Amino acid sequence: VQLQASGGGLVQAGGSLRLSCAASGSIISINAMGWYRQAPGNQRDLVAVVSSGGATNYADSVKGRFTISRDNAKNTVYLQMNNLKPEDTAVYYCNADMYVNRWVGVQRHDQWGQGTQVTVSS
Repeated sequence: VQLQASGGGLVQAGGSLRLSCAASGSIISINAMGWYRQAPGNQRDLVAVVSSGGATNYADSVKGRFTISRDNAKNTVYLQMNNLKPEDTAVYYCNADMYVNRWVGVQRHDQWGQGTQVTVSS
């Protein structure tokens, strides 16, 4: 089971980026999917999360600028980031809470993606 994130890069303040994260492997079902970010010297913080039913929750700092969505048929979560600010610069990680098929049976599993760098210049 793995999460593959993509879409990071360098953008000027006020610009936009779209992150994608696809889950693959012996997945039975996926509960919540989310995005977190970690700037140098800081802890990893929640950016946004979306439930299997589509309910969303955002960090206050990104409300009105970022939109999280998911495609359940593709086991993929997206993060549309608009009006980016220099303080959004961080490594962004996707996360999924899922049920997977192991040799011992179905197990609940929390998986992280590899991280993608987002850099916003002023």
